[in-house]
Amino acid sequence: MDRIAMLKEILAGDPADAFARYGLAMEYANSGQTETALAEFSVLLEKSPDYTAGYFMAAQTLAKASRVDEARKMLVDGIASAKRTVNNHALSEMEAMLEELG
Repeated sequence: MDRIAMLKEILAGDPADAFARYGLAMEYANSGQTETALAEFSVLLEKSPDYTAGYFMAAQTLAKASRVDEARKMLVDGIASAKRTVNNHALSEMEAMLEELG
């Protein structure tokens, strides 16, 4: 069974599994399925708004697709999440990426 199928199976049993949802979004992003990846990131962040890594990876996916304005917004939202959860590592990564995007 491939990773996408495995993660979908996990999510069929527990749609609220944030780790599996994040993994599925990443698998889609890594295989070039940008819109499907972004849809999964959207579901993840709607259900788990403090899953900070989701914002950062969604922003990277958006930036790779030349959707810079959307990436900036995702980073702003992610920075707020990182501050809420006191995730200083993610905070510094997202601030640096936001600065790079200008």
